[in-house]
Amino acid sequence: MGVGQSTISGLERSELLGSIKLDTLRRAAGALDCDLVYYLAPRGTLEDVAMAQARRKAGKDLADDSSFREGDAVDPDQSARIDELARDYLDRRGLWTD
Repeated sequence: MGVGQSTISGLERSELLGSIKLDTLRRAAGALDCDLVYYLAPRGTLEDVAMAQARRKAGKDLADDSSFREGDAVDPDQSARIDELARDYLDRRGLWTD
């Protein structure tokens, strides 16, 4: 990178603090003849993530259409309706829009 040891120490410190900039990482990767790979990794399977989103959306839509409110205890009929709506959402576009 053509920088001094104090600059490298500063970069390492900013990386540990989580404040390093992507551009700086790109330059460091280039200087080391590396590619910078930056991605978001889901915490669960794609199916689990999609179903959780579908259930959130279904619960919100039920709350908008009835006296059911998010955070209320869900009776078995409401849970079954949320699951049914969630499966419907998985089969069409717009899952990630409000």
